[in-house]
Amino acid sequence: MSSDPITEVLRAEHTAQAIQARLSSGTRHSYLRDFVYGGIDGAVTTFAVVSGVAGAGLSSGVVIVLGLANLVGDGFSMAASNYLGSKADLQLLQQARRTEEEHVEKYPEGEREEIRQLLAAKGFKDELLDEAVRTITADKKLWVDTMLQEELGLSLDRPNPIRAAVVTFLAFVAIGFLPLIAFLADYMLSAGQLRPFLTSTILTAVAFFCVGAAKSRFVDDRWYRSGLETLFVGGIAAALAFAVGLLLRGVVV
Repeated sequence: MSSDPITEVLRAEHTAQAIQARLSSGTRHSYLRDFVYGGIDGAVTTFAVVSGVAGAGLSSGVVIVLGLANLVGDGFSMAASNYLGSKADLQLLQQARRTEEEHVEKYPEGEREEIRQLLAAKGFKDELLDEAVRTITADKKLWVDTMLQEELGLSLDRPNPIRAAVVTFLAFVAIGFLPLIAFLADYMLSAGQLRPFLTSTILTAVAFFCVGAAKSRFVDDRWYRSGLETLFVGGIAAALAFAVGLLLRGVVV
């Protein structure tokens, strides 16, 4: 009788050797989240610019100039915001660690009682509780780590702020460049004979859906539902920008 393939994979991943290798390698932060959200923002904002300019009836050259300016400016702004936010989270963790280390140093009995109550709330009792408290408080780093996670609810796994910013910027530029491809081709090859806005719309819709589908990994949603949601939101942004361009079309010289 054949066993379930998923069970076989789980069994292979949970041998003593596999567990030891996985735990000894330490925690590796994934920057896929930074890529997904950078890509979504890049596609939305750039296509909004493209839609607004196209709605105003301006040339492909104007679309390219404004679109590239948006890519560089907004891409850097989003990367900088991600860098500062990630750095602030890291500094918060470091400050909390220094505070807990000072508390352990100056008032160990009080901190030991906090560990006891935290473990008791998890179901530890009697001799088992005493042994767990002794084991944790015998190692200062383990003691402080436990306080940070269990008392303050802080995650010890923090992204590198520079890497997070770089991934965000690259995703913003790479995905956000897609709406401009058709206008670049129109400007360089056919001098206005193509229909760049239609092509740009199709490319951007595909980008919206694909990036949204990838986003589903983080929000526990079905890939097609997340893709359609991102496509819908991005479409609203584009429609609003296009409408503004139409309304202001007569203003443009």
